[in-house]
Amino acid sequence: MTLSFEDFPPGHFGSFGPRRVTREEIIAFASEFDPQPMHLDDEAANASMLKGLSGSGWHLCSIMMRMMCDGYLLRTASLGSPGVDEMRWLAPFRPGDDLTLDVEVAQARVSQSRPETGIVTFKCSVRNGAGQKLCEMVSPIIIRRRAAVAAN
Repeated sequence: MTLSFEDFPPGHFGSFGPRRVTREEIIAFASEFDPQPMHLDDEAANASMLKGLSGSGWHLCSIMMRMMCDGYLLRTASLGSPGVDEMRWLAPFRPGDDLTLDVEVAQARVSQSRPETGIVTFKCSVRNGAGQKLCEMVSPIIIRRRAAVAAN
């Protein structure tokens, strides 16, 4: 079943995961996309303000996106997003962390210019296995309304 705009009332939508992060994938991502020492080398990471090897914030964003896709986006009548309103990295993620994505619908409104769609603003956060919140993101997504989905 495809999720439409009407399936996203304000409030808690769901939690997805956990997904374990390995040391190897942290280093592989950092090697290619964010080669700062605290993401690549234990000694440099221990000397940094992070006090140990940690994944890149951009890696965490990528993991969050994958968890969103696997959790609900790939079965949603999504037309895309106009962008991200807010992205905050709150704490580092580490090798061996089990990440869980928590999704809240902060707002849902019918589009005035395209009434066959709605705009759902999601507030997503990722936490580790100890329950520590690692990041938060607020992002609107344009989603077809139920009648438009049925017509396609």
